[in-house]
Amino acid sequence: MDEHDHDEGYTGPAVLTVDGRDVPVHAQLDARHEPHDGRLHWFGRVRVEEGQPEIPSGTVEVRTESGHAQARIGDVDPWGRYRLTGVGIPPFRIDDPDLDD
Repeated sequence: MDEHDHDEGYTGPAVLTVDGRDVPVHAQLDARHEPHDGRLHWFGRVRVEEGQPEIPSGTVEVRTESGHAQARIGDVDPWGRYRLTGVGIPPFRIDDPDLDD
């Protein structure tokens, strides 16, 4: 198994609502519980569909087929993907944590 393969997270189509307009994107998102603040942090990259305008920095709503959440848009990587970060319930399903030791 490749070190980047895993069953958690979400990869697929999503929609960002930016300044009242919907922008279709391809998302690759993941989530981690952060022990320093006890909250679930989710993050990843989104690629804007061809022909769509650039996305300004700031707060957006992210929607997938299984949920929606508020997020912040950050830097753009060399491949044109925007950094996306959020805290709390992510816009995708996550498995319940394994509480068995």
